[in-house]
Amino acid sequence: MSAHLKSAIRNFALLFAGCVLFHIAGIWSLPLIDRDEPRFAEASREMIERGDYIVPYFNNQLRLDKPPLTYWAQTVSYRVFGESDFAARFPSAIAAALTALVIFVWGMRLGGEKLGWWAAIIFTLSLQTFVHAKAAVADMWLVLFVTLAHWAGYELIQLPTLNVQRSTPNTEEINQTSNIKHQTSLCWWFTFYLALALGFLAKGPVAWVPLLTVGTTIIFAGDAQLARRFKFVYGILLTLAVVALWGIPAVIQTRGEFFTVGIGRHVIRRSFATMEGHGANSPAMYLLLLPFYFVTVFVSFFPWSIKLPWLARRLRRERKAGVIRLRQGYGGQDAAGYSEKLIDKYLVTGIAIIFIIFTLIKTKLPHYTLPAFPLLALLLARHWHEAAMANRRSLPKTIAIVTACVWIAIALAIPPMVARLFPAYQLFQESRASLQPNMQFASVEFEEPSLVWYFRSRVKGFLTPLNSRRAPEFMSASGPRFVVLPTPVAGTLFANRPTNWHTFSTSGFNIAKGKRVDLTLVLKSE
Repeated sequence: MSAHLKSAIRNFALLFAGCVLFHIAGIWSLPLIDRDEPRFAEASREMIERGDYIVPYFNNQLRLDKPPLTYWAQTVSYRVFGESDFAARFPSAIAAALTALVIFVWGMRLGGEKLGWWAAIIFTLSLQTFVHAKAAVADMWLVLFVTLAHWAGYELIQLPTLNVQRSTPNTEEINQTSNIKHQTSLCWWFTFYLALALGFLAKGPVAWVPLLTVGTTIIFAGDAQLARRFKFVYGILLTLAVVALWGIPAVIQTRGEFFTVGIGRHVIRRSFATMEGHGANSPAMYLLLLPFYFVTVFVSFFPWSIKLPWLARRLRRERKAGVIRLRQGYGGQDAAGYSEKLIDKYLVTGIAIIFIIFTLIKTKLPHYTLPAFPLLALLLARHWHEAAMANRRSLPKTIAIVTACVWIAIALAIPPMVARLFPAYQLFQESRASLQPNMQFASVEFEEPSLVWYFRSRVKGFLTPLNSRRAPEFMSASGPRFVVLPTPVAGTLFANRPTNWHTFSTSGFNIAKGKRVDLTLVLKSE
């Protein structure tokens, strides 16, 4: 094994292991946050219980919001670590580490090892990555495959065109070079379309954004040869075939609901209407929120967002300089110059498309633009690295070290302090010794998914939502059971409860609804 290969393997292993350790810090001590995390975690558990890895369920009801890749990853994690908050979040840390690895290798190919390291560091230490690499949701898997598709698309575009001259004396050598180029092109082609398929299985059609990036780049380049290189028809058929391996059985099993709900509601409706209060409910508010992502990026991409105005000015200066050179008759450029311009155009195009798409969509959340962050990290690292070398300066290692230390401190110190504010988690911890597997359980005015996730770790039944009138009837039925309800309601309905019943009370904060709650669990053991 060559020294270069050994060094590369060492760097890959160091980066991957370092990212995983960084991202898993503290994830075992923070309860799952309502509503998305418990939904994913519980749906994966029910996949294992049912032995059905095609259609996910939550609380014994179809969960058609997302495709299955994240659930599959969580089921594997459960097999290794057992069913826990840590195991539910661990796959996101793996996806984030793999994304950093992709960015590192892509950055190396763009400008050397140092550029690769800094691009990976910038992505890993940005605030939104720090948050979502620790979350039991689908976003980091989407980011991984969108980044991989963007990289493969760029490699296909920048592959040089080889003109084979059959009459030359070096025909055999040229044929060998042509074969190598063809094999390389085929490898990137398969990577591009398989990444699109896996991205769809992570979070749906939004994963096909790289198609727009590639298509826009080809249109502006005006090169038909590039379009032929992608073989779009065959590639899209390959992507659809991979998706269909899961999609067709899922649609058949749900009698079409997976398509109508997953695509109709969570893609089309999300684009034209707000979902769960996230976004604009009126035309005036929609217009007011159009700059939403161009403002929130300064928080989401922190601390590196402090360099975004500098990056924008630098890109604008370089563009103006290119226009001036073209007007003065210096339009000719060598392959290296063309490649340098292509890098910026491709990265900027990918970033802009993601920001524009989510700007136009009515439903808005700050993390929706996270798939653009790997491209933004590469773009910033490339120009920052160039500027530092030109001025004989080093990139600010102090910022990276301080940021990493701050994030780790937050991850380790904050979760134990705030865990007591999670009402379902605290109620479960207080009552777990009294829970029995054969118990039935219900809730009144509190139906957050965390209640299902925590209590079903000890109870095999499913949560039954009730109104206050039916709660006494539920508790009077035969068999062990319990009900969770607001403390004032419990005091009214069960003021004269039997002496052998147990009660457990807690106070906390309902994050999903943004309000304080006082809950009581009334339990009958027989």
